[in-house]
Amino acid sequence: MQLRNLALLALTACGSDPVSYSSPVGINLKAESGAVNGTTISDEKSITTESGNPYGAFVTEAGNKLGHEPGRVEIDELVLTLGANSTGVTALEQVYTGATEVLFTMGDSNNTYVVGGVNNPKGTSVDVGVAFESQDVAEQDWAKFLGGSFKVVIRGTAATDFATKGAKADLQLTFTFAAFE
Repeated sequence: MQLRNLALLALTACGSDPVSYSSPVGINLKAESGAVNGTTISDEKSITTESGNPYGAFVTEAGNKLGHEPGRVEIDELVLTLGANSTGVTALEQVYTGATEVLFTMGDSNNTYVVGGVNNPKGTSVDVGVAFESQDVAEQDWAKFLGGSFKVVIRGTAATDFATKGAKADLQLTFTFAAFE
């Protein structure tokens, strides 16, 4: 059993609530008509590339609040939003149809972890069902995860005419991360 899981079990067994810290982290991605591969559209981006590195700030502040690096990280909420600067589309259903999923792909190991998904996203903003469990992150990937050495991937089936629209969808994924002892 991993050390961070043992610490969590010890805290749970004592009946005390673990100390936690929560913060939203946004990442901007794109879906472009010319990037449709067969019927799939995807984009990926390193979690640390946004201005000010909000993920790095989250991990640092969580460590400050907890007094040490987090032993567990959860995603309390994940929202997919179509940006106002998108061209050729005005709603998510004009970009994706069917299952759309969000993944984390770790640097070096290329291990992939399912974060969550949404079926047939509609409108300009939707909640993405979260499936991510940090205890499923392999021991060799944990330091990479905390250090932000991973890419956020969004992929799904392109809407029927998206490939031929000449459209560019600005997408934002907003994660509400929570860190625990």
